[in-house]
Amino acid sequence: MSGHSKWATTKHKKAVIDARRGKMFAKLIKNIEVSARTGGPDPVGNPTLYDAIQKAKKSSVPNDNIERAVKRGGGLDGASVDYTTIMYEGYAPGGVAILIECLTDNKNRAAMEVRTAMTRNGGSMAEPGSVSYMFHRKGVVLVPAEQGELTTDEDAVLTAVLDAGAEDVNDLGDSFEVICEPTDLVAVRTALQDAGLDYDSAEASFVPTLTVEVDVDAANRVIRLVDALEDSDDVQNVFSNFDASDEVMAEVG
Repeated sequence: MSGHSKWATTKHKKAVIDARRGKMFAKLIKNIEVSARTGGPDPVGNPTLYDAIQKAKKSSVPNDNIERAVKRGGGLDGASVDYTTIMYEGYAPGGVAILIECLTDNKNRAAMEVRTAMTRNGGSMAEPGSVSYMFHRKGVVLVPAEQGELTTDEDAVLTAVLDAGAEDVNDLGDSFEVICEPTDLVAVRTALQDAGLDYDSAEASFVPTLTVEVDVDAANRVIRLVDALEDSDDVQNVFSNFDASDEVMAEVG
């Protein structure tokens, strides 16, 4: 997933200043609301909410928006939040497998928008189970290489998280991707904090068990499809198993 991981990391940085920031903010806020509803509004006792808040802060979501989302999700302001999680499966150009995670209050709208994005961008829907078996649910923590005025390296990250349950550390260039079991997410990010290392996000994700190598043309087509899917307000995350060399990613438009 290194191609997709690098692309997602790049977009995360650009999103703070580009025109898609509003959509990204809305998805981060929705994630906070659902986390607060599921595990309670106290981030100290709700690690999922804590991480959702941290990710929103890293993406420059205003504190007032975050606090209101926690109150809405936790039912502290009398409002109710009722979202349903739906997973769709499909294939992108080049035989790349895709999982589409929706968080929606309207299943019919979500289904229509996903199918439209897939059809218009060279993708195809797949039957439930035909793609998901190629992914494992894992905890993923993104650690920036730039740590304030200092720069960390792969060895420092690995040393910090090895005894906390980390399974792998991948060098993405300007950041490091730490893979662990979802149940070890809190231990891994706590270990990073104890080592004085900052992190951009810590969340449960779907990591592919096998990847599909793509060339520049296929990479552009896959990323165009992923962007079209993520443009839907109902689509919370898109996971894929495409891989690409640094040379290919450097040529991606």
